[in-house]
Amino acid sequence: MNKALRKAVIAGNWKMNKNRAEAKALIEELKPLVADASCDVVICVPFTNLETALAATEGSNIKVGAENCHFEKSGAFTGEISADMLTEMGVEYVIIGHSERRQYFGETDVTVNKRTKAAIEAGLNVILCVGEMLEDRENGITAELVALQTKIALKDVARDQLKQVIIAYEPVWAIGTGKTATAEQANEVCAIIRSVIAEMYDQAAADAMTIQYGGSMNAKNAEELVAQPDVDGGLIGGAALKAQDFSVIVKAASNG
Repeated sequence: MNKALRKAVIAGNWKMNKNRAEAKALIEELKPLVADASCDVVICVPFTNLETALAATEGSNIKVGAENCHFEKSGAFTGEISADMLTEMGVEYVIIGHSERRQYFGETDVTVNKRTKAAIEAGLNVILCVGEMLEDRENGITAELVALQTKIALKDVARDQLKQVIIAYEPVWAIGTGKTATAEQANEVCAIIRSVIAEMYDQAAADAMTIQYGGSMNAKNAEELVAQPDVDGGLIGGAALKAQDFSVIVKAASNG
């Protein structure tokens, strides 16, 4: 694959961490460290930190994302946030289908598809998460499962809308466990996802698709992972909460 056809993206997923003061401090520390990045840099923060993050990143090369959104524009959905609410604020990215949303909050492939379409229609860039559980890998069904998740998530998404989609491959067994897929394992599944995009759309669409790795990428392993031909950056968890570590990952992706 020709990586010149697509740009690497390093996105931090802060999860349920940082109050507003802490968020501002982390962003101010991060800004000079990533100012020269040639990859795209995104921070996805809790809803309560969005306004703080948007203000703190203004004029910088850091883009702001949310960690989820609902598929309806409005209505009786207590506790939910619509995609239109995010775009009205100036948010540019949103994570959809993270394994923690699937595991703890009942997200399904079908609701992931609905949220993805709603986010795209609202003008957001979607970081779409797919990935297998440990038992799926041990049973040898990783390829089939990830292909199915990708196909359902992108159902009725038009080819010209793919420019608003980044896919993050997240082996669930490697999130927050300290375990990491080897660079070869990560690349193998990212290549499988790319082949699914080629099957659903065409090879040009597959070549242009940014596919991240999202399983415990950190400052120590980032360089090896982003050097893989089908790994176009990362969706970063714990390391995104440390400006220095996150900047090392950004640098690796900028050099890759």
